[in-house]
Amino acid sequence: MAGTKRLTQHDIAKLAGVSQATVSLVLNGAPTALARIPQETRERVQHVIRTTGYVADPIARRMAKGLNRILGVFTYEPAFPSEQADFFTPFLLGIEEEAQAQNYDLLLLTGAGVGRGRKIFADGNRLRIADGCLVLGREFDRAELKRLVLGDYPFVAIGRREDAGGPVPYVGGDYTNGTLALVEKAKALGHEKLAYIGPSGPAESTVDRWSGFSAALLDDVELVLRVDDAGRPAGEILDALLSCGATVVFFVELADAVRVEVAARERGLSLPGDFSAVVLGSHIRAERSHVQFTSFNIPREEMGRQATAMLVRRIEGAAAIEQILLTCEPVEGETLGPAKRRV
Repeated sequence: MAGTKRLTQHDIAKLAGVSQATVSLVLNGAPTALARIPQETRERVQHVIRTTGYVADPIARRMAKGLNRILGVFTYEPAFPSEQADFFTPFLLGIEEEAQAQNYDLLLLTGAGVGRGRKIFADGNRLRIADGCLVLGREFDRAELKRLVLGDYPFVAIGRREDAGGPVPYVGGDYTNGTLALVEKAKALGHEKLAYIGPSGPAESTVDRWSGFSAALLDDVELVLRVDDAGRPAGEILDALLSCGATVVFFVELADAVRVEVAARERGLSLPGDFSAVVLGSHIRAERSHVQFTSFNIPREEMGRQATAMLVRRIEGAAAIEQILLTCEPVEGETLGPAKRRV
């Protein structure tokens, strides 16, 4: 190429000995379209692109496909402060990895309010810069979720979501069966008197945990303590556990389990020596406690990856609403042992 003339797809096609349409597919095509091009041809085109330093004109690409190849990421809580980093970081790692594999850039939508005032549809939002959006948070704004469902903008929720005026595309964790498996394991170890510390809603992830726990409460076991307000002082919760005769306690939140374990240790009690404890979710920062609680693993990175792949499918024309729940594998831990008989 002479002088400083900007390379075009036509130039790349001539150098590679292929049609311009083939070059366009290699640069912009969906995986299903790329599969129709022989591997040797794709490699030849990619070699020419690398050796010439060709960079596609983003405006031309957008005009050709109507896409910016940008995925939005919206979180209802700030993603990076230390108190939230545990929750969001694994999801973001999976999102970034899959976006790179799919040849999309990411746009973190941070200009839509702060704290609890964050809104997807806030004034001046830049949602439409992205071709579609991933939405995640501990709890969603139901009105905004309904607006997304009823609109034409591609989105995928990370975490199971319902009550939105229509089906919600999502990738979540199967907390119901993850919880059920842990309760069954406790029953197999002889536990008959169970306690449950934490709410039963309104978030779907919390509802699912309670659903899995409730499904295991048959004639052979008894729920002897139910504490919705897990914010009560740890000493009060421990007193209630000891007085009701529970041999195993299930915590919705790791933080509550840590507080009660510390209170027990201060009184000379141990887990599972004096009573067993199970956390309905996985550790992220192990240094928060010297104890590895029995729990289940939440596949956060894989949820991020699969949600991103689902969003790309929606952007590139998939019509079906997909809803995927990933298995939450049990974590052995060290806090669930055989039931201790109280006298």
